[in-house]
Amino acid sequence: MKRMMTTTATAVIAMLACAGAASAAGELNIYNWGDYTNPELIKKFEQKYDVKVTVTDYDSNDTALAKVRAGGHGFDIVVPSANYVPIWIKEGLIAEARPDQMENFKNVDERWVDVKWDPGRHYTVPWQWGFTGIGVNTSVYKGDLNTSAIFLDPPAELVGKLNVAPEMNDVLFATIKYFGGEWCTMDKEVLRKVRDKLVEAKPKWLAMDYSVTEKLPAGDYAGVYYWNGAIMRSRAKNPDIKIGYPKEGFPYFMDSLALLKDAKNPENAKLFMNFVMDPENAALISAFAKYANGIKGSDQFLPADMKDAPELVIPAEFEKSGEFLLACEPEVQQFYTKIWTEVQK
Repeated sequence: MKRMMTTTATAVIAMLACAGAASAAGELNIYNWGDYTNPELIKKFEQKYDVKVTVTDYDSNDTALAKVRAGGHGFDIVVPSANYVPIWIKEGLIAEARPDQMENFKNVDERWVDVKWDPGRHYTVPWQWGFTGIGVNTSVYKGDLNTSAIFLDPPAELVGKLNVAPEMNDVLFATIKYFGGEWCTMDKEVLRKVRDKLVEAKPKWLAMDYSVTEKLPAGDYAGVYYWNGAIMRSRAKNPDIKIGYPKEGFPYFMDSLALLKDAKNPENAKLFMNFVMDPENAALISAFAKYANGIKGSDQFLPADMKDAPELVIPAEFEKSGEFLLACEPEVQQFYTKIWTEVQK
C-alpha cells in the first residue's frame, strides 16, 4: 500500500518522534511468549533509548489474556496472535497506538497492512508469523510426514513418543481439516468426529507442552505437532529432524505487538513498536526464534541458513493447504471450548 502525507504532517510527526526520543529514559515492560524475544534486540533498544527493558514470559494466548484482564500486571506491551487480537480490541485492553502513522511503518510488507484482525494496523505491529506443522525424527520414523495422521492416527513407531502443542485452536483446526471441515464450522457431524478422534488419539501422545526445542532434538520426543520455528531450531541441533506440511490443512499464525491500555510507559512502548519495524531489527527477531517477520528488507540481514530453510519456504504443492487461523464467532468458540474440555479430561 502506497502512503502519502503532506509536508506539514511529516514535520509534526518528526517533532513528536524527537520529543519521544528525548523523554525515553525510563522503563519498558514487555509481556511476550517464552523463548521468543532476542536478547540482542533488547540490548540494542536499551542502548539506543536509555530504557531499561524487562521481558516476562507467558505460555499461551489464554494465559496472557487472563493475566491482563485481572489488572495490576504492570506490563506495557503484549504480543497476541491474530485470532486473539479482536478480543483484546473489543474488551478495550489495548490502545489505538496508530502504528500506521509511525516512521517505520513504511517497511511493513503490504501483505500485513490491511489484515482482518486489525484493518490498517491501528493497534498492532507485526512481530513474527509462521504455521503449525509436523516435526519428526526421521531416524525413528521414515514414512509420510505431510499429514495430520502423524498425531491423529499415529504410526506404531511414534505411539507414546509424540508431543502436541497445548493450543486448542491449532489442534482443533488441523483436526477439523482432517475430516474435510472448514474452520469455524458448526457442522455437528464433523465436530463429533473431531471430538471422538482427539479423545482416541490423546492416550497415544506422550505430552502436550512447550519444551520442543530441547526435547525433540534430544530424542525425548520422536514427533511433534508444533510451530515451524521451533522445528527449525530443533533441526539445527539434530539433522534427523524433518518438517512436514499437513496436506489436509494447517493453520498460519501471526503474532503482533500491541500497547496495553493501562501501560505505565506508553511512549517507550511506541518507540519499541517503531523500532521493531526497522528491517535490521526485525531480522534480529527472526534470527532468534526462526520465524518470518513481515518487514520488507529484513531478508538481507537474516542468517544464511534461514533464506532457503524448508521450515520457512513452504513447497508450492502445500501452500494452498495452509489457511490463516482467525477468530470464530463467540458461540462457535464456546462450543469448541467444550470439545477441548472433554479432550483434556
